[in-house]
Amino acid sequence: MRIVEPLGAGLTRHWEIEQVLCETDTDFQHLVIGRTAQGISLFCDSERQSTEATQLTYHEALMVPPMLLADRVRRVLIIGSSEGVAGQLAVAAGAEIVDHVDIDSAAVRACAEHLPYGYTLAELAAAERGDGPVRIHYRDGWEFLATAEPGYDVVVVDLPDENDDPQAQHNRLYGKEFLLRCAALLAPGGVVGSQAGCPTMWRNETLINAWRRFTSAFGTVVYYGSDEHEWAFLCGRMDRKAPDLVAKLASSPYRPETIDAMALRGNTVPPLSVRASAPPPPGA
Repeated sequence: MRIVEPLGAGLTRHWEIEQVLCETDTDFQHLVIGRTAQGISLFCDSERQSTEATQLTYHEALMVPPMLLADRVRRVLIIGSSEGVAGQLAVAAGAEIVDHVDIDSAAVRACAEHLPYGYTLAELAAAERGDGPVRIHYRDGWEFLATAEPGYDVVVVDLPDENDDPQAQHNRLYGKEFLLRCAALLAPGGVVGSQAGCPTMWRNETLINAWRRFTSAFGTVVYYGSDEHEWAFLCGRMDRKAPDLVAKLASSPYRPETIDAMALRGNTVPPLSVRASAPPPPGA
């Protein structure tokens, strides 16, 4: 089997699937889990979401900067991120409550059954019962925010990349209004983080759009561009704060495998094209 992944205008990437472990149409997407040269890998609507070889690099870049920027990590909300790794990292960082919201129950359960990372089937069953620190809610993220109890220290949005498809329901979860709704649920010193696109020149439109939204919505914005992956991430807090992520890393209960002090220093500088697209916030 071969999956042709769209990367940008006129660009595709071809994945050879050595063995298909799961292929299904859920109510929201076409899902494939199979063995590739990067190990067992997850594809949604022909887009690679994670692979066994690089998932930790991705998920630490997603979770570590916002957890370091937050004053504390006690209560965490994760929207998307079907694999379940993000919640596990939050618990390892000290979170006592993790609300994991995902609209696609079939995708979450397929990941737990077939991926060697993230939820096991037993862990997912416990999360579905609310038995333990992680509680999963099979709901639309927009609707969940309307009834969620405020007081989250970290809110992370991890969805497929924003696109120009008017029918893609996840696109509304990238807008400024959704960011502000997430921010309204924060405890003092809390942080909103998000997958923000790709920094390469031929695919950076979504990152530039995300940068503009974050810098207009938050007093402090931190960029993290993974130097060993192709994705960039943004996190922000409402107040103005000069963040010292390196100092926080030294005292963090979670010790990342793919991020160290030098990575934090180097990877938190946005590309020039991104910085030039909008004025930086006062705390940047």
